Amino acid sequence: MIQVLLVDDQLIIRQGLRSLLESKPDLKVVGEAENGQQAIEQIELLQPDVVLMDVRMPIMDGVAATRTIGQQFPQTRVLILTTFDDDEYVSRAMQFGARGYLLKDTHSEELAQAIRSVHKGYTQLGPGLFEKVLNGSNVQRPQQLPPKLAELTPREREVLCLIVAGASNREIAQTLFISERTVKNHITSILSRLNLGNRTQAAMYASSFQTLLC
Repeated sequence: MIQVLLVDDQLIIRQGLRSLLESKPDLKVVGEAENGQQAIEQIELLQPDVVLMDVRMPIMDGVAATRTIGQQFPQTRVLILTTFDDDEYVSRAMQFGARGYLLKDTHSEELAQAIRSVHKGYTQLGPGLFEKVLNGSNVQRPQQLPPKLAELTPREREVLCLIVAGASNREIAQTLFISERTVKNHITSILSRLNLGNRTQAAMYASSFQTLLC
């Protein structure tokens, strides 16, 4: 059973989400909060598996709350669910540790599946949002690679460049003529070296150095 905390400043939204999610046998809403500060308090009390987080809220917004949750409760996954899809919100939320970013027009079944995927550690982004993650990275391009990137092996660089380009594991394997298992091993090594949580964060980070890296 996946335990979910709902965070949204609109009661009617929380009620609708609760009704939707509790119709799924493997999902359970354990609590609600109307702002980021309340969310942090509820996480400490309830220890949910996944937080379904809005962005614009009073007192503490969803992006700031996501950053605090990542620092204090790393075992809790944050999935952003909002009506706002501008580059800065998407980029900052993912940079601060959100495991997914969806819009509120997402189909109910897709939302439920996204919660399951995020709970397993996968990243979920709505249509067109991957590009926004990349676009939200620093506009000014650096002149040299930071040490962590410079220490990647040539093969790891190739894999990372393909991740930045949006390639799937299968596409990476086909391009480099290696197995998908080998691709996964390379990605695990890359994330470990860069101290990042998932491939979306790696793509966002590496995109700032793409001209030097690739």
